[in-house]
Amino acid sequence: MNLKDFLSRNNTDPKLSELILFFAENGQTIKSGFLKSQNKAGTHNIYGEEQMALDKWADDVLINGLKKTRLVRYIATEEQPGIIEIDNPKNQFGVVIDPLDGSSLIDVNLAVGTIIGIYPGTVLDMGKNMIAAMYILYGPLTTLTFTTGNGVHDFVMDEKGDFHLTAENIKMPDGKIYAPGALRKDYLPAHARFIEILEKDGYKLRFSGSFVADMHQILHKGGMFTYPGIKGKEKGKLRLLFEANPMGKIITEAGGAVSNGKIDILSIKPDVIDYITPIYAGGKKEIGLINRYMNEI
Repeated sequence: MNLKDFLSRNNTDPKLSELILFFAENGQTIKSGFLKSQNKAGTHNIYGEEQMALDKWADDVLINGLKKTRLVRYIATEEQPGIIEIDNPKNQFGVVIDPLDGSSLIDVNLAVGTIIGIYPGTVLDMGKNMIAAMYILYGPLTTLTFTTGNGVHDFVMDEKGDFHLTAENIKMPDGKIYAPGALRKDYLPAHARFIEILEKDGYKLRFSGSFVADMHQILHKGGMFTYPGIKGKEKGKLRLLFEANPMGKIITEAGGAVSNGKIDILSIKPDVIDYITPIYAGGKKEIGLINRYMNEI
């Protein structure tokens, strides 16, 4: 079953379906651009990180497409300094986008992806109010994973660029994989204790440096991803709007949980688009453990 038919079968709101299909179509466009350029752009995003040319190109593809179709009212992306408001929009949706997560890995041929969250209106809202979240993973296969609050579903792109259902109503299994970001020497005490417990319990380290790819593995094999607060960067590194919330929504809908170490990330109401956070995302058992350790401080 292709993505369009699946959305129709599940009585997805037609306006939301059209937006999801827009991102699916443009995922094919972004994948085709990987051969064009792997160079740095000589510019920086709002986090001070040097942008790859492909980051800016993917950002332009999605923003220009949304402006042309007028499918949303608000756009916020990791590459833009502010919220873009579309003139005379067809819908009131707000979208948050990481156009090309893990782009620094393209030159060594590792998997990267596009992350998207969809709100009924403003994007400066709690993640739990998202009406849909999705990501496209560009690996050996190009896959699309999404939720509209009625389960998490996987699709794979065929040679014609169409996405076909491969897994429906995915539930995270119990697993012993952990993907830990940051340097061990910079760990804060509660986090260091938590990692030590996981390792003593036989968890295997699997970390590629691509948030999308690592989270896709956790979704399907169980365990936990973390990029914690560390010494000198206690507020963490990952972006609440563009990374933590959309992926947290998907993981939660698949039976897992997401936390900043103390509370559910999806309950945080951001006041700026560049809000950053520590993140723990995975099985409820692992998230419950880190919440206990952090809240003992």
